[in-house]
Amino acid sequence: MPAKSFRDRDVISVKDLTKADIQKILQVAQQLKKKPRPELLKNKVMASLFFEPSTRTRLSFETAMERLGGRVVGFAEAGVSSSSKGESLYDAMKIVGQYVDVIAMRHPVEGSARRAAESTDKPVLNGGDGANQHPTQTLLDLFSIYETQKKLNGLEVAMVGDLKYGRTVHSLASALTHFGARLHFVAPEMLQMPSYILEELKAKKIKYSLHEEIDEVINKVDILYMTRIQKERFTDPLDYERAKDVYVLTKDHLAKVKKNLRVMHPLPRVNEIATEVDATPHAYYFEQAENGLYARQALLALVLGKIK
Repeated sequence: MPAKSFRDRDVISVKDLTKADIQKILQVAQQLKKKPRPELLKNKVMASLFFEPSTRTRLSFETAMERLGGRVVGFAEAGVSSSSKGESLYDAMKIVGQYVDVIAMRHPVEGSARRAAESTDKPVLNGGDGANQHPTQTLLDLFSIYETQKKLNGLEVAMVGDLKYGRTVHSLASALTHFGARLHFVAPEMLQMPSYILEELKAKKIKYSLHEEIDEVINKVDILYMTRIQKERFTDPLDYERAKDVYVLTKDHLAKVKKNLRVMHPLPRVNEIATEVDATPHAYYFEQAENGLYARQALLALVLGKIK
C-alpha cells in the first residue's frame, strides 16, 4: 500500500504513520541529506513552540526549516508565552495557526499535541508530549538504523534504561512492529516498558524479552539504544537516586559484540555512556542527532506539500 498524501497532515504519534508512510519519509530524508534544497520552503513560516526545555529537537526543527528556505517564529520556554497568563492551549494554538503554515511543538502534558491539532487546520508536528510520544525522534532513529544496517527488517534491538517514562523508546518500539524486529528491554523492574506497549507487541506477534543486565543481550543485538534516567519524570527523589546509575555502558561491554552493532542514544547523555565509547566504531549517537535535521526536513517538506 503506498503512503497517503502527507499534505496538511498532523504527526502526533508514530501510530499515525503506516509502514509506507515511514518508508516515504526516510526516502525523502535520504534525498535531502544527499542533495540540499535551500529554496524548497521559501516564504513558508514555522511556529516553534517549546513549552518544555529542548536542545536537539528545537534546534534541529528550526535549522531544518531555515535550511529549506523557510522562516521560524516562536519561543523556547513556556514562561515567555501567554500560557503564563492562564491562556488555554486550545486558544493559543488557534491563534498561532492563523500566523504560520506549520507548527512544531513540545509540551510537558501527555495528549497536548493532539489537543493542539484539534484547534487548528495547520499541520502540527509533535516534538514530545510528556512521557507519551516523540514521533520525529523515532523517524530520525529509524533513519539512523537504516543508515548503519542497510535494512530495517528483522533486526535485533535492545533498549536500555528508563523504559517506563522514555517517550523515545515507546515510539520506537511501536514503529519497529512494522519491520519484524526482535526487541530486548533492559531496565530495573520499576522502569520497565509499560504494559500497554507490551500488549501492543503481543497483539502484533512481535517477540520481546525483559532483562535487568546489559550483558544478557549486548553480544547478540544489532542496535543498542541507551536512554538516560529522567530525573524530571520522577515524583519520588529517592526512586531517582536508586535508579540513576544503574546502567553505564563502557568500552569493556563492547569486547565481544557484533561488528555491525551501533550504540544509539536520543541524548542528552548524563553518565549512561562512558566517554571512552565515543571513539569506538560502534558509537553512532552524534550522527544520529545530526540525522534529526534530515528527518525533520523531510517531514516539513511533505506536510507543506512541497514534496509528494
